[in-house]
Amino acid sequence: MSQRTATLIGLTAILMWSLLALLTVATGKIPAFQLAAMTFAVGGLVGMLTWIGRPAAPRSLRQPALAWAVGVGGLFGYHALYFLALRFAPPAEAGLLNYLWPLLIVLFSALLPGERLAVHHVIGAALGLIGTALLFMGNGASFAADQLPGLAAAFVAAFVWAIYSVLSRRLKAVPTDAVAGFCLATSLFAAVVHAAIEPTVWPDGAVQWLAVAGLGIGPVGAAFYAWDVGMKRGDIRVLGAASYATPLLSTAFLILAGYAKPSAAIAVAALLIAGGGLVAAKDLFRLRGL
Repeated sequence: MSQRTATLIGLTAILMWSLLALLTVATGKIPAFQLAAMTFAVGGLVGMLTWIGRPAAPRSLRQPALAWAVGVGGLFGYHALYFLALRFAPPAEAGLLNYLWPLLIVLFSALLPGERLAVHHVIGAALGLIGTALLFMGNGASFAADQLPGLAAAFVAAFVWAIYSVLSRRLKAVPTDAVAGFCLATSLFAAVVHAAIEPTVWPDGAVQWLAVAGLGIGPVGAAFYAWDVGMKRGDIRVLGAASYATPLLSTAFLILAGYAKPSAAIAVAALLIAGGGLVAAKDLFRLRGL
């Protein structure tokens, strides 16, 4: 698989993650960790379905402890911290800090063997950061002292996801099929936490069940497999910078569905984020003749 193809596959994860907020809203009042347990179970099963006709695929679960620690630690650790952030801080503020992870991926990529961080990568990531900040500030983000625990959780979550993504590159020998196991283990951990701290609320009606299934198939399923391919074989700097499109696309889908309203801040943020992504991806366009 070429680097260009892997990068394009990784970009599909960003598109799927942009549907996360819309589908989550559509699930109703299902508690956070229960929703995580349900959707990660579906996501794991999605991966296992691809094993049909490939009898050697289940062997991908035979990975060293480090691979399991990184895989499950990244998936469960990030989502646990993000849910904690949403519990103690408003979504806009939590999202603002959480979306430091694209910039961190771009910066951390310089530590990988054979990778080089150029000025345009930093400029592209910085433009994306400014655009994301404007997007959230335009939606009324502000900070208060009693939000510090949640904000701290969102900040740490950004580092967890960036480290997980970059370490995936270092664990390139671990096949993407193993992500199915990581998802199922994450589902198990989420179910344990749910049983300990949350009431159980089942989906109310077909729409909510379809939203849960959609989450598990896409943003909490196929997206992780696509991201794994992109991180291990694609241009990690381009993917990091392009990830800033997630909150923008997410807001666009919410607007189309009637859950948010368009504004000038969103329009300016769109220009900054799109421009930052194009700047960061300059090498990809030039070298591949796009």
